[in-house]
Amino acid sequence: MSEPRRVLLVGATGMVGQAVMQAAVGRDDLRIVALGRRAAAMPVGARMEQLVADPEQWPAAIAAIRPDAVILALGTTIAAVGGDKAAFRAVDHDLTLSCASAAHDAGAKQAVLVSSVGADPAAKLFYAAVKGETEADVSKLDFARLDILRPGLLVGRREGPLRLGERIGMTVLPLLDPLLAGRFSDYRSIRASTVAAAALACVGANPAAPARMTIHTGREIHRLAQRG
Repeated sequence: MSEPRRVLLVGATGMVGQAVMQAAVGRDDLRIVALGRRAAAMPVGARMEQLVADPEQWPAAIAAIRPDAVILALGTTIAAVGGDKAAFRAVDHDLTLSCASAAHDAGAKQAVLVSSVGADPAAKLFYAAVKGETEADVSKLDFARLDILRPGLLVGRREGPLRLGERIGMTVLPLLDPLLAGRFSDYRSIRASTVAAAALACVGANPAAPARMTIHTGREIHRLAQRG
């Protein structure tokens, strides 16, 4: 039996990160190593490693982990950082890129980046523009395989209390999903568990596949999740 692939998970305390750890329970082919600035709640039955360190120490920690693949699930919101755009960019772009670069330098051949629908460096919306810049800069690292997931509104369990806007969004916006058709269907809400299953499906795919970079939106994320 071959050794399990070491998969670095960055953003384990977030909604998608928590779902990735849950989805990885019982996967003997993968060994998840979660890295964060604080400890994440570990699912029952988890056989995973967890490292807690200040972000300044993450590159050294990643070098020691020597992952085969990395799942980049870091993310915050403008509201969470008090409207500070620089603080938002520091996490969603700078820290994500730093982790991706460290993983690549440590030998990782594959990366899965959890981005967002509408990501575009030229977008007028600041959030979408930062997400687009992050995608562009991670793609320049020349991983053998890079999968970018662009989900719509994430629905699921999040650590800590939800803000009022988040509660309203998770309750109301899914009711509008049937109205989002055609090219707008990618904006439909999607469960974090579905995105997590899709991320693990990408990690389990051939890292030397011909398409070096692939962008997955709504329907394809669902297809990947079913395959994984």
